[in-house]
Amino acid sequence: MNVRRVFAVLGKNISYQAFYNQTKSFFLTLFTKIPLFPMFNKNITLEHIQQWDKNTIANHLGIEYLEIGEDYLTARMPVDRRTHQPFGLLHGGASVVLAETLGSLSSFLLLPDITKQQAVGLDINANHIRGVKSGWVYGKSTPIHIGRTTHVWEIKITNEEGKLVCISRLTMAIITL
Repeated sequence: MNVRRVFAVLGKNISYQAFYNQTKSFFLTLFTKIPLFPMFNKNITLEHIQQWDKNTIANHLGIEYLEIGEDYLTARMPVDRRTHQPFGLLHGGASVVLAETLGSLSSFLLLPDITKQQAVGLDINANHIRGVKSGWVYGKSTPIHIGRTTHVWEIKITNEEGKLVCISRLTMAIITL
């Protein structure tokens, strides 16, 4: 039985292409409104995160958390004397600190019970795309994989114009305490 015949049996007299387009549109509408993950712990706020970061490298570098989204976390970091390398550009290591901070916190926010599990960094890489001399850079962590024992995050760091400065991938191990 061909596809057109199946639609005729169903009382629809439409072409396969029209059916495909309608179905695709319906599913895209449906699934773009539903987050892919039941993500972060809603009891944790940006203020909690800022408090936890006192006396850490993130605090020392001036990292400020901006938003906890459905499946992402954002922050910004100043590009100044604390984050420069000797030639006056943003130090690649500072970008990696921002990336690892965002990914680590993202995994932490997913843990159902921090008295029984902890998220620790397993691997990080970073590609530095362009230099920044001053202002702010903005980081956003999004999930690539959320498993029982590992989480993988993509962290994009952009400049004030929204241009990509660094892209990083962080793998977190989820360990039982």
